[in-house]
Amino acid sequence: MSMDMRSNPHREASAGSSLLDRWSIEVMPRTAAKIPDFKTLLPPGTRVYIAHIDGTPLDDMVATARRLTRDGFPVMPHIPARSIDGKAALEDLLTRYRQEADIRQALLLAGGNSAPRGSLTSSIDLIETGLFDRMGFTDLHVAGHPEGNRDIDRDGSSTGVDAALMTKQAYADRTDARIAITTQFAFDAESVIRWAERIAALGITLPVHVGLAGPAKLQTLIKYAISCGVGPSLKVLQKRALDVTRLLVPYEPTDLLAQLERHRASHPESLIRQAHLFPLGGIEAAVDWCRRQKARA
Repeated sequence: MSMDMRSNPHREASAGSSLLDRWSIEVMPRTAAKIPDFKTLLPPGTRVYIAHIDGTPLDDMVATARRLTRDGFPVMPHIPARSIDGKAALEDLLTRYRQEADIRQALLLAGGNSAPRGSLTSSIDLIETGLFDRMGFTDLHVAGHPEGNRDIDRDGSSTGVDAALMTKQAYADRTDARIAITTQFAFDAESVIRWAERIAALGITLPVHVGLAGPAKLQTLIKYAISCGVGPSLKVLQKRALDVTRLLVPYEPTDLLAQLERHRASHPESLIRQAHLFPLGGIEAAVDWCRRQKARA
């Protein structure tokens, strides 16, 4: 693999920087369409992920990517293996992203479908097609699951996800690909920290971008937490729900961020490098929270 390192518009944050020095955010085409001007909302260079939601027309996803690229933001669309009909369909998808929106980054996922539409079942299958290399993708992110992934390890262990991460680490080691791990959102700092330390002990050196749920109503977060299969994090939300004084106040990931930052301060070698925002309560609310935290810092 040969990649032009100058093409990276969003370099990885260093080990000593804040998680919010370089944060990213996820949008869907229908939510992005409600934002009149991303240039006045997001800091320059903010990486924007585009969620691939089954049923959303490809034209809408490509149009969203094109708009954000035109506005100067590095765009990283989700590529869910199980939602794609096969290698030919993947090539068509990547061709459109490259030719129509100059996309050079992608988040590779197995996807939430219980059964694959075609021969592609995992992010490793996506990598092994060789299409991302051949078509000039410079940054490939993969999913991380600090609280496990029952779709892969039905017995509740981490055997499958650990093996998959080791395979992706080996791929990063033998190529010029810039690979990072973007995690599912979590609400329990200790589970994220233990997971990051455990995969580091396995030999993983890929930087970790920790998923944080942006400000949202508690009921909204509990719904998403259940649907996404988070474990210890759900207990954090349930405990918060018992406190009547906090029940009507939107959740913000401020305490979680502080705990992660304290860990990084005492463990500068930590793989945890950046924050990735899931704007479950709205894009503007998530961005406003980031601004307030950076101003406070």
